[in-house]
Amino acid sequence: MTGQSIDKAVILARGLGKRMRQQDQAAALSGDQAAVADQGLKAMIPIGRPFLDYVLSALADAGCRQVCLVIGPEHQQVREYYGRLNSRRIAVSFAVQHEPKGTADAVLAAEAFAARDAVIVINSDNYYPVEALSRLRTDCPGSGMVAFGRQGLLAGNIAAERIEKFAIVQVDGSGRLVKIVEKPTPQQIAAIGQPIRVSMNCWRFGPAIYPACRAIKPSPRGELELPDAVQQAMAADEIFTVVQSDQPVLDMSSRGDIASIKERLARVKVEL
Repeated sequence: MTGQSIDKAVILARGLGKRMRQQDQAAALSGDQAAVADQGLKAMIPIGRPFLDYVLSALADAGCRQVCLVIGPEHQQVREYYGRLNSRRIAVSFAVQHEPKGTADAVLAAEAFAARDAVIVINSDNYYPVEALSRLRTDCPGSGMVAFGRQGLLAGNIAAERIEKFAIVQVDGSGRLVKIVEKPTPQQIAAIGQPIRVSMNCWRFGPAIYPACRAIKPSPRGELELPDAVQQAMAADEIFTVVQSDQPVLDMSSRGDIASIKERLARVKVEL
């Protein structure tokens, strides 16, 4: 079943960038890259142009025309850069998450932008395949997510030991999300079976996500977590269609990621 195509996306760019701030003597950074990394602004790491430009261009390639960046009040650099950007294919607006309370709270910050329309929601420090984003726009009858194959992710820049710790996704025979298992044990992995697919925080949400975000409690980390809100929405009968992808995702988490991402995106054309 094909759903209604949408043209709005939300990018979660409020993170504190703790891993990016950590020094790494093995990472050969330019002066500009080091200066941005010191601020923890992963999305603004320059690789010819800010990494976030590539993320936005991929969304535009997939058919999105309106994007809301969820930022913190201290992220004036992001607001200034995209506020003066002359973009032809995609319009950029902003929502402020005043405190870093977690990803579910960040989604709530963009509720007015969504205006009850369905939206794609992604991270600012991941470069997702255009095909997966496009299918998420067009192939879901309502809410949905992209579940990425572990083997496909190995073709990107994420180390195998990190991928093994990612949340795994259980899907039923009709392609609907059953549950997300955070920090899966070998027993849980065996119970779900092959192929193992994981969540990379690539979502399509309708209006049902917002009351779910308001209903959840902080996790043991003290944050309002988006997977908890998804489970809450499912408990209230929201159906999530799973789009499966075996393509890699590029992850800009630490200084050691910068060189490999620059190499992989060298031939990617950015059009905003």
